[in-house]
Amino acid sequence: MDLLQKLEHRTTVLQQYIAYRGSLHHLELKGKISSRMTFDDKEYIVWCLNDYLGLMHHPESVAAATEVTRLYGPSYPHSVRLTIGHTQAHDDLELTLSNFLGREDTMLVNLGYQGFFSIVDALTDRHDTIIYDQKCHACLIDGVRIHNGRKFAFKHNNVEHLEMQIKRALKTHNPNNGIILVIVDGLYSMHGELAPLDEIVKLKKKYNFTFLVDDSHAFGVFGDNGKGSPEYFGVEQEVDVFLSTFTKSFGNLGGFVSADKKVIDYLRFAVRSQIFSRTMPLPMVTGVQKNLDIFLKEPERRTRLWQNTRRFRNGLLALGVNIGNSQSPIIPIKINGTHQDGLDIYFGLRELGIFSYIVAYPVVAKGTCLIRMVCTYNHTEADIDETLNAFKVLKKKYPESLSNPRNRNRNISV
Repeated sequence: MDLLQKLEHRTTVLQQYIAYRGSLHHLELKGKISSRMTFDDKEYIVWCLNDYLGLMHHPESVAAATEVTRLYGPSYPHSVRLTIGHTQAHDDLELTLSNFLGREDTMLVNLGYQGFFSIVDALTDRHDTIIYDQKCHACLIDGVRIHNGRKFAFKHNNVEHLEMQIKRALKTHNPNNGIILVIVDGLYSMHGELAPLDEIVKLKKKYNFTFLVDDSHAFGVFGDNGKGSPEYFGVEQEVDVFLSTFTKSFGNLGGFVSADKKVIDYLRFAVRSQIFSRTMPLPMVTGVQKNLDIFLKEPERRTRLWQNTRRFRNGLLALGVNIGNSQSPIIPIKINGTHQDGLDIYFGLRELGIFSYIVAYPVVAKGTCLIRMVCTYNHTEADIDETLNAFKVLKKKYPESLSNPRNRNRNISV
């Protein structure tokens, strides 16, 4: 069997969409990052950007990154951080993050995905046990996949099943040789659901495991000060390893890990994706620092984000649209039907000037699909109302596909 023959036997749902290139995937939105952009020479209201706080194209951030690029070039410093790929700006950003989060230390990672799966690998060896939520982000799942010790999955957000898996692991776990590492997302990126961190922490106090939270979608959004889901649940000190990217609330690339200083000191010399890869370029570091400064001095950005989220969410619920258990600016339109039903609604929205994207297996469970809508600071009341009118039209046309059979949504607060 050659490679092409092998691939013929591995057709996935996503591969079936190849013919949709340019209309369903590999899309090019043009213009300034905002709530309205251009696709195929037509303006759309855009609902598929993770730019929660509207910082991706902030003029101060653009100016800061542009000036650094003018002085040093776009890829400076062009080397590994541990050798000569280091600047004072990297240290300054890490200190800003540590101070904001109330953590002892922080380490930047050049890309969130490769950084996070490599951190999972660095923290564990064959003597350790990993227990993780089935719907953790793919980067964490990949970290678990390369783990050569024991690993157990627990049903999504099911604390009872998590406890069962902990008890199962403890039967053969040797606490003198290794740790039990529990991994969750603080906020799940497809369905917009928070992990019940407060309930998981109760188990942590009972069973004394190490707790890692990837808070990429909640950092900057949840909590009284925007510190993320641990602050929202009041369990900041119980999260041993805190991860987040800059690609969501802070309009850039890269990410970071915050923890006790001894943990970060170890990770600086153990995370393979960082010690064998170049550092975060200085224009990115400068841009993130500027966006963090803006975030800290403009709390009204979060206020408006949540106002938009409530307006859009309540409008969809009033129409009877199924948005699942979303508790966040991530609002999934859950389709009751086949992928083709989802595509009909997806392209129906497109015809009405609404731009988002459809999500199918393996990103969500087999036999299901959803249209992922993301509220941002940039959306206006007019954007929201026009989008709700589009859903009103489609709800009449596809009443079964867009129906909400059970109103089980939890209230959200910040």
